[in-house]
Amino acid sequence: MITFTISLVALILGYVLYGKFVERVFGPDDRPTPAVAKADGVDFIVLPSWKIFMIQFLNIAGTGPIFGAIMGAKFGPSAYLWIVLGCIFAGATHDYMSGMLSMRNGGANLPEIIGRYLGNVPKQVMLFFSVFLLMMVGAVFVYSPASLLQTLCQGSGIDLLGSNNFWIVVIFVYYVIATMMPIDKIIGKVYPLFAFSLLFMAVALLVMLFVKMPDIPEVWEGIGEASLTTKSIFPALFITIACGAISGFHATQSPLMARCVKSEKMGRPIFYGAMITEGLVALIWATVAMYFFYNEPTPGYQEMAGGEQVISKAPGVVNMVCENWLGLFGSILARLGVVAAPITSGDTALRSARLIIADFIHLEQKSIRKRLYVCIPMFAAVIALLMWQMANHEGFVVIWSWFGWSNQTLSVFTLWTITVYLVQQRKNYLIMLIPALFMTSVCTTYLLSEQLFHLDTTLTYSIAGVIMLFALVWFIVWKKKVDNNISK
Repeated sequence: MITFTISLVALILGYVLYGKFVERVFGPDDRPTPAVAKADGVDFIVLPSWKIFMIQFLNIAGTGPIFGAIMGAKFGPSAYLWIVLGCIFAGATHDYMSGMLSMRNGGANLPEIIGRYLGNVPKQVMLFFSVFLLMMVGAVFVYSPASLLQTLCQGSGIDLLGSNNFWIVVIFVYYVIATMMPIDKIIGKVYPLFAFSLLFMAVALLVMLFVKMPDIPEVWEGIGEASLTTKSIFPALFITIACGAISGFHATQSPLMARCVKSEKMGRPIFYGAMITEGLVALIWATVAMYFFYNEPTPGYQEMAGGEQVISKAPGVVNMVCENWLGLFGSILARLGVVAAPITSGDTALRSARLIIADFIHLEQKSIRKRLYVCIPMFAAVIALLMWQMANHEGFVVIWSWFGWSNQTLSVFTLWTITVYLVQQRKNYLIMLIPALFMTSVCTTYLLSEQLFHLDTTLTYSIAGVIMLFALVWFIVWKKKVDNNISK
């Protein structure tokens, strides 16, 4: 628990110290924000800063800081290092910069921002890539909360409530309504309650951890030796724990709130702060999972010792912890938070997809009829993806795997975009260049060794190293040209 405690303090200090440094690098000012300059009553609306924080936190959370952290706990204390360092120096900076860049560009969506700084070809690629990713999020984040609700309602005596298909339909209908309605009508009203539930759950589990003081490995006892999986820490850990450290999905969500912020100076607590908060949630759930992996297994969950089957057991961990640790009232609030997290990411993911598509085809979204032009084919595609997932035994695992890699690949493009922006603005680009190079190597390695080609480890590392070196050389040559043009 010493490593865990130090990690908690480090995340808080990261917000206070490094977050302030990142804010100074960007340089927020008093110019009119899109929420003021482009107010339309649907997507561009000024909201209170506390409400924006709550919505942003839920938008980016999903099941990532819960299920991802539970799955990542099988790598042992190395999970702590990635959550803390990744969150402070990569994820929170990535979220802050992408949100502020959207604000500076009139509330632009991610593909448009990428096109502005990386060129038209990357813009077109990211347009397709981000929309597909967001639809995968919609499918994954229907299935996982439905499974939680099914488990929760089993034994209620009402057969319908114990049906996974029933909850899938209910959640999807909610997605349709939330995606279509103005952002302040549903999302702005119910998210604060959901966010409170999720934060209550995290605080309650934090207290219980210090009460129980579980005997779990410390980081100085050995990184690899404490791992409970045969998968290599690099790159698997950095794909498994995404939303709790860095996630490209977040850059698709930040523009939603960039369209609701009244002042640029609210950016650090909203964007950087929400990511640090998510890192804290991930840290807590990773520790809770380690409690079960490294201690005497709870009856009925003996198969969790070793953690290899945790991807299919994560909902069970959540329900078991809520039942045994938090009491009746705490359990209800905690489960509400766990169920709400993926639902509130799923609806805003589809909302983001609607806005990205609408911007691409230049279709205004003030009228419901024109929103339907985009939503009907989009919802049909998500339903098809969801039906395929349900029809295949390993469907959820397959989609989650591709979602993880796609998610982090999207972060690579966002990191490079921000790096280019900082160079052009003559600002400290190293804060983004280093994470961009690192995540480039992570995604390349994972694609070659785990996701697609299953190449030999040595060959994979060699190819990934060459690609990362090529990216660095390309950047140096490009930056020299930019510097020469500026000097002229």
